[in-house]
Amino acid sequence: MAMIVVKRSCTPPGSPHISERPIPTRTSTSRRKLFGRSIVSAVKEENRWRSLGVSTVELNLPLTVVTGQTFRWRSTGASQYTGVVGSHLISLRQCREAISFLVHTPDEHDNAEAELRDYLNMDTSLEKLYADFNLADVRFAAVSPYLTGARLLRQNPVECLFQFICSSNNHISRISGMVEFLASKGCHLGTVEGLDFHAFPSLEQLASLTEAQLRDAGFGYRAKYVVGATEALLSKEGGGEEWLLSLRQLPLEEVVKSLCTLPGVGPKVAACIALFSMDQHHAIPVDTHVWQIAVRYLLPELADRSLTLKAHQEVQDAFVKRFGTYAGWAHTVLFISELSSQQNLLPQHLRSPKKQNVKSKRKVKALLLEAESGDEHKVKSKRKVKALFTERVAVE
Repeated sequence: MAMIVVKRSCTPPGSPHISERPIPTRTSTSRRKLFGRSIVSAVKEENRWRSLGVSTVELNLPLTVVTGQTFRWRSTGASQYTGVVGSHLISLRQCREAISFLVHTPDEHDNAEAELRDYLNMDTSLEKLYADFNLADVRFAAVSPYLTGARLLRQNPVECLFQFICSSNNHISRISGMVEFLASKGCHLGTVEGLDFHAFPSLEQLASLTEAQLRDAGFGYRAKYVVGATEALLSKEGGGEEWLLSLRQLPLEEVVKSLCTLPGVGPKVAACIALFSMDQHHAIPVDTHVWQIAVRYLLPELADRSLTLKAHQEVQDAFVKRFGTYAGWAHTVLFISELSSQQNLLPQHLRSPKKQNVKSKRKVKALLLEAESGDEHKVKSKRKVKALFTERVAVE
């Protein structure tokens, strides 16, 4: 019987002998050359993520940073958002039941974490507030299990002010573009996933923008409000930012009254600024969504009325009566429950009815564009435009 011998060497017979060379041990320098600096940097950055020490019951990122409180956070990965807090470039990541964060400038970590916690209002227990609100209101109790972790932010008042001047009669994607244009005038802090991030500009930096530049950038009639508000704040004794911060110490009525002296700020925008940056936890910004909530669940007698200043105050009072001193936090959850972008989180029986068809949305949008371009005289009935402004559903 022939015997087959399998040689360990794969060198064919008659080939010259090739000595085996040991595989060299790679140093950190050779690894960088082999894999590239970007991969090594990515590994180091991944190791710098830290737990924020809160669960998604206390902070749900998609329900907090991209639902209309602010327009500065951008998606930079799966369940990951990047934004600017003060002068810090920070990423937040939601994994399972925990939240982690990354400060992109390592030597600023400790100070940045303290500012982040202040920005996120982490001293307030959301779980406790939800429990109280559930007892106070049937609608809140119905939707809250599907909208846990919708936390209220505590933003810088200057940044918050200009964001909401941009928000007037606008939709989220366009507002975000305007806010990013303003932010681009501030200090560049870094790039994450190809996106540039800037610290929000100072009033002095904003003052370099002209109305013409802003109109060219798509701000429309809001351009004059940005310029006017900047000039008004710069004229304040002691400085505009200091003046805005001082409003945190005043009652809500005085805060709203003071803010309404600035160009481009009406009661609704003033209430947004008060709620999201000035510790006025019971402020209620009343827009189309909130008006519908009030009519449907709190004040049905308002159904046939227009959204006047008096009606705005009635809605404010009704929310505070129902939810107490943190009524603005409850308002935020109910507001999110009305957003078309969040309706899929709710079971069918809790979703809001759609009252306006696509055709009427387009009509409203066309009228808004006419008014914005200064061609309001083309519209036969200004009263009709005003009614549509009040009743319109934001095109998102």
